[in-house]
Amino acid sequence: MTAPSEKLLLFGATGDLSQRMLLPSLYGLAADGLLPADLAIVATARSEHDDGAFRAFAETALRRFVPSERLDEEALASFLKRVSYVPVDASKESDFAALAEAVGSTDKGLSIFLSTAPSLFEATIQGLAKAGLAGDGVRIGLEKPLGYDMASSRHINDAVAAVFPEDRTFRIDHYLGKETVQNLLALRFANSLFEPLWNAGGIDHVQITVSETVGLEGRVGFYDGAGAIRDMVQNHMLQLLALVAMEPPAQFNATAVRDEKVKVLRSLRPIDRATVQAQSVIGQYGAGAVAGGAVPGYLDELGKPSDTETFVAIKAHIDNWRWNGVPFYLRTGKRLPSRQSEIFIQFKGVPHSIFDGRGAVLQPNKLIIRLQPDENVRLLLMSKEPGLDRDGIRLREVPLDISMPNAFADTRRRIAYERLLLDLVEGDQTLFVRRDEVEAQWEWVDAIRDGWAANAMRPKPYTAGTWGPSAAIALTERDGVTWHD
Repeated sequence: MTAPSEKLLLFGATGDLSQRMLLPSLYGLAADGLLPADLAIVATARSEHDDGAFRAFAETALRRFVPSERLDEEALASFLKRVSYVPVDASKESDFAALAEAVGSTDKGLSIFLSTAPSLFEATIQGLAKAGLAGDGVRIGLEKPLGYDMASSRHINDAVAAVFPEDRTFRIDHYLGKETVQNLLALRFANSLFEPLWNAGGIDHVQITVSETVGLEGRVGFYDGAGAIRDMVQNHMLQLLALVAMEPPAQFNATAVRDEKVKVLRSLRPIDRATVQAQSVIGQYGAGAVAGGAVPGYLDELGKPSDTETFVAIKAHIDNWRWNGVPFYLRTGKRLPSRQSEIFIQFKGVPHSIFDGRGAVLQPNKLIIRLQPDENVRLLLMSKEPGLDRDGIRLREVPLDISMPNAFADTRRRIAYERLLLDLVEGDQTLFVRRDEVEAQWEWVDAIRDGWAANAMRPKPYTAGTWGPSAAIALTERDGVTWHD
């Protein structure tokens, strides 16, 4: 088993991700005694801080973003003692020498969390290598975005591979750190109930929705160059699809799990120039209302013309034995009515209803796996309504709910990054993305984007606070399917 690192190097330590997620995650792990006792955390960013100034910065962030009931003064003081800071400008080779001096020996292991603009990946990797921070005991975690298409992704991955082999490279998709995403594997592979039906014989269709109520929220530069398909579909949503559709791995380990995921991604039916108009819809939000308040349109927020899509809906197929003929509907967008990440699985109806002519209307069973904002698993079943049935038997769809916070009330819910940072420090790659997965995802997404361009498809307008363009409704209703809102 891989030995835990004794040092953690945290790039982008003054950024929003660090303040909201990384520092609170590391504090939570330290407070619960889960980090190696002697783990030293070296933080770095371009800002000019010394150790004391950064510790004060980190303390402010922790007091703001860690719930008060979890903030222990003694644990906080102990955590801050672990932290030091070195300013680094990735464009200056001399800064990496100073960083290496601050980190010291990596003989007992160093884990690096790298969150930077794609344009700085190569310079940063080379700087780490020249400074001696890429030896055998060093592993690197890479936060997205890792490029904006297949070519740029390969360029970044080639630069990383020249210094860090695949078994020391940890590509991060924070969705894989969510409890309910991992629980999807438990639901499928730790229970005999679902597996016999988890195929084209038992499932009618699958929907995956990741909706946001926010607009640009300070991400103008990144988002307008990415759009919804590269921001959400290429990574988070395709990973969820792979976990839903994968074959049972032989074991729960990094190699077996990721082997099965990549098989699914390579089995995705290409959506090309000939099929893209029938199998995808893109939209861009205009002014409207969300949560009772007026919000501006995308172009108003951006301040210039743009054809960037803020909404995308796709009808996907997986061309393999298990999923032949089963559509997977993917939908994501900004300024939608609610914030949710959800997997909706509709099973096929019973082959023959004994209740026909008795006034009973049967609904197919449905499994709803909610990832956020509330983690929940719900199974919808048909049940008889109480009564004497003088006018015919009455059936009603009733839910069986497993609310994760209630079912595990005695266990603290973890931030996704807690799991991922701990796995990085301990060297477990199971919940990280392998290079062949990334490239299979980009190959599928690039073909869709090429189809949009070749067919001069422009985003259809939709009002903020609605579920996207009406064409997205038609995408499913042509198949007799309704989006689960």
